[in-house]
Amino acid sequence: MNRIMGGKGWIAGLAVAILLAGVLVSGCAGAFRTLDGNSTPGTAEGGVTLPEPRFESGVSVEEALRERRSVRSYADLPLALADVGQLLWAAQGVTDDEGHRTAPSAGALYPLEVYVVAGSVEGIEPGVYHYRPGEHLLLRVGNGDRRADLQAAAASQTSVGDAPATIVIAAVPDRTIERYGERGMRYVEMEVGHAAENVYLQAEALGLGTVAIAAFDEGEVGEILAPPEGTVPLYLMPVGHPGPGT
Repeated sequence: MNRIMGGKGWIAGLAVAILLAGVLVSGCAGAFRTLDGNSTPGTAEGGVTLPEPRFESGVSVEEALRERRSVRSYADLPLALADVGQLLWAAQGVTDDEGHRTAPSAGALYPLEVYVVAGSVEGIEPGVYHYRPGEHLLLRVGNGDRRADLQAAAASQTSVGDAPATIVIAAVPDRTIERYGERGMRYVEMEVGHAAENVYLQAEALGLGTVAIAAFDEGEVGEILAPPEGTVPLYLMPVGHPGPGT
């Protein structure tokens, strides 16, 4: 009888151990990540809180897909801060309490970091800003209007200098490579494409225009962003109100 009870106790103990192991594994896999757990560290103090993102519009996904075009000419009009926030949310916004985002990410590792080089955005000073998805806010990481410098870094493409702001999608590839090895960089490059298409479609829904630009000097763009070590700029997306003839 004692041996039978001992066996049951051993089985119960093993069941508890397996349950705890499962919890630990799920935690390591990211099930308990914080909203900004995979974002470049930074204090939210002094940040610019963005207007809450909107989840409905009068433009269907199908219509945005049909009408989407690359726009390289912009009217001399400022961007509303709410529109900038909406575009950033489309790129990397948090969509639930577990920290999932608007763009899919291999292993939910979220290597992307999004910046805004702002020259004419209502409600904020010209400067370079880092987007914090969890708090949906901007942190200023550089002062002054750097659009001309960014244009020079992008092979003098006028769309970068003329747009009221440019969204820069960068990445910390090591976040993905540490898990997936060399193939991880391929996943990062796929992910930046997902985020960029989100920005395209959101811009269309807002009546704005954008274009994805990959021809630029990484070192010069890095000097403008001054990001943490290991961060690589991958896409520039100037955005504004479409100009005449676009």
